[in-house]
Amino acid sequence: MADSDSLSLAHVGGIFDLDGVLIDSHDQHQRSWFMLADELGRPLTKAQFKESFGMRNERVIPHVFGWAGAEERDRIHELGERKEELYRELLRSDGIDPLPGVVDFLSALRDAGVPCVVGSSTSRLNIEVCLEMTGLNVFFGEHYAGAEDVSRGKPEPDIFLEAAHRIDRDPARCFVVEDAHVGVEAGKRAGMRVIAVTTTHAAETFVGAATPDRIFPSLTEVDIETIRPWFA
Repeated sequence: MADSDSLSLAHVGGIFDLDGVLIDSHDQHQRSWFMLADELGRPLTKAQFKESFGMRNERVIPHVFGWAGAEERDRIHELGERKEELYRELLRSDGIDPLPGVVDFLSALRDAGVPCVVGSSTSRLNIEVCLEMTGLNVFFGEHYAGAEDVSRGKPEPDIFLEAAHRIDRDPARCFVVEDAHVGVEAGKRAGMRVIAVTTTHAAETFVGAATPDRIFPSLTEVDIETIRPWFA
């Protein structure tokens, strides 16, 4: 039985979004954006912030917040770097823990020989800080892909395809765990199975292109048996 269980997960890879999946730094993201808005003297609403979740800064700043024109790349980069600096300062001040169920699920995947990688729209430095602060780096090591590693952000599939490449896995043999609509759509467009957790959006909002294979309130309800039928 153990041999058949192992065989069913051969060459499978797990790809995890960062915020809303492994950690909850929603508050720090929101506060850092509003701090930057105050520095700039620009308007920002909570509805705009919610719309932006899961997107790259290069899309958020010109298209959601309207703080710069799409052609003002240097300005967009400058504003994005300042926001992430504020975000990391808040993380270090507040501290951060893994979300419920994360360590147990990652431990089970490690025991089953399934490599895992982070695929996130945030910067690699943010990922590194979060993994180190939570101790989750023991599960991922150097396996993570961030905003700098692809030219197109979610809902394009690029970040998840790059993540699969980093653990030497066929995209068709990977599953993604996401909390954002754009992330679920990116995972489906990458040809992967997708688990959505409702830490950010209600279950009924995951429709159309953003329809996942399974939906759970949190990773406390996800285990090896959740993914095994997809790859048997």
